[in-house]
Amino acid sequence: MERTEDPLTLDDVERLAAATLSPDAWAYVAGGAAGERTLGWNRDAYSRVRLRPRVLVDVSAVSTGTTVLGSPVALPALVAPMAFQLLVHPERELATARGAAAAGTIMCLSTAATASPTEVAAAAPEGKRWFQLYVFRDRGVTDDLLAEAIESGVSAVVLTVDLPVVGLREREQRIGWEAPEEAVPAFVAARARGADLVDPLGLIDPSLDWDYLADLVARTPVPVVLKGVLTGEDGALACEHGASAVVVSNHGGRQLDGSVASLDALPEVVDAVDGRAEVFVDGGIRHGTDVVSALALGAKATLVGRPVLYGLGLDGEAGVRRVLGILRDEVENALALLGCRSPDELTRAHVSTDRQ
Repeated sequence: MERTEDPLTLDDVERLAAATLSPDAWAYVAGGAAGERTLGWNRDAYSRVRLRPRVLVDVSAVSTGTTVLGSPVALPALVAPMAFQLLVHPERELATARGAAAAGTIMCLSTAATASPTEVAAAAPEGKRWFQLYVFRDRGVTDDLLAEAIESGVSAVVLTVDLPVVGLREREQRIGWEAPEEAVPAFVAARARGADLVDPLGLIDPSLDWDYLADLVARTPVPVVLKGVLTGEDGALACEHGASAVVVSNHGGRQLDGSVASLDALPEVVDAVDGRAEVFVDGGIRHGTDVVSALALGAKATLVGRPVLYGLGLDGEAGVRRVLGILRDEVENALALLGCRSPDELTRAHVSTDRQ
């Protein structure tokens, strides 16, 4: 499909992607769980934040750069782990990795990716990568995936814990969506070991507990990030069991419909973690002002998911670069107008919310 419009915002990218992607791909990428209340709340939460700009601050030189787990990044927005990227573009995760590397940020590769950690490392050798880990019932498959990811050079492992079972995704069910399991190296490996792939996500171990996190931290040579935290209680437990960071996340509204918006949960988790680990947040980010709002509420960085997939679907690597470039420019503008020269200068004094 030939496009003549150059997207100006991430909402433009989403609108163009909706007209470009196949119905199956759109149902998977855009959909949420059940009635999609949480999916909507993730975005609505940002509309309740009020920015409090300071004036007469020298903002002649503004940088969007920061660090995450000690690693410098060009903007406080990382690429969230997203499965099945072959659904939206033939260059799949390889293009996403190259786009993230060009933008100077980190890509988190999903366990359910349609490219292996080794392939992604070869496609973007200069890029910084994390690996998102689902723990399979067959721990041998999990251990092999983890070993390959570490060998490929990932700098953190993101243990995702909010999917003991798959949420009720009605939009996917109505269209008859099926996972492309034969294109997922992890699923192929599981089948080779005798797993039944009738329900590929049923491979995930629902018996996982906090002891696994502690064990993973002890035997993993890179930092472990816990993704899927929505309460202060779990944020504190993550620190007690050795996590280097937590991601405040409801899985993009794709798991438990009715669960709290990620941004609404963020301050509680930040307070409970109390500086013992870095805190990141995902879900609903569409503007640079969303990013700075999250940082002002205590996040060290954000993770961005769907907009990156929309950009990938529109124009491959160039589309990913475009999305991240739009976000970087908007963050820079928002910082300057708030009277901040870098993301690290943002504090809770820069925001108020409807609940305050």
